[in-house]
Amino acid sequence: MDDHTDQTRKPRADAVRNRERVLEAAKTVFNAGGPEASLEAVAKRAGVGIGTLYRHFPTREDLFEAVYRREVEQLSELAEHLRSAQDPVDALRRWLRSAVEFVATKKGMSAALALTYQSSSELAAFSMDRLTKAIGSLLARAVEAGQMRADVSPEDLLRALIGMCYMHDQPGWQSSVLRMLDVFVDGLRVQPGIKAKPRTANSAKPAVKRKR
Repeated sequence: MDDHTDQTRKPRADAVRNRERVLEAAKTVFNAGGPEASLEAVAKRAGVGIGTLYRHFPTREDLFEAVYRREVEQLSELAEHLRSAQDPVDALRRWLRSAVEFVATKKGMSAALALTYQSSSELAAFSMDRLTKAIGSLLARAVEAGQMRADVSPEDLLRALIGMCYMHDQPGWQSSVLRMLDVFVDGLRVQPGIKAKPRTANSAKPAVKRKR
């Protein structure tokens, strides 16, 4: 490898490292100071100049979205890692607990993220696709092992998780959610002697009462 190749590749590696440092710093700064926290504080914590920050993220909203996408990708990677865990139910539980922590770290950016999320259907599709696949892979493994009910979908679990985290702005919400999460996961375990019916396309439809 010649010197010219080293010189052309090094800036790219530096740029990647700078971007990662900015994202990690932004996660910490926004979580502590809220969406109006200074971008200069983010740059200072990341050890880069404010110009470098703006080259990667021209607007505050761009930075919010990038932090969010990075966290979603990390949850996807965690699911891949947990698929090799010995206990599939414990693996699912650990992923759900990490998802609660993900919600907790977003408290400082919740308002700004809500606006960004609402204005970007692509961002909504991205997050739902990644999270559904992540939780679905862990759920499928637990079902195949005969340890988890087969009539629950990944979407069901995500809805339940979102519902439990709804009061994330209340004191003590996280410890409460983690306790309820354990109760919820244990309730989905297959009980001895009871075989859960497979989930069908019609199972989610409400029953229609016939007129007499």
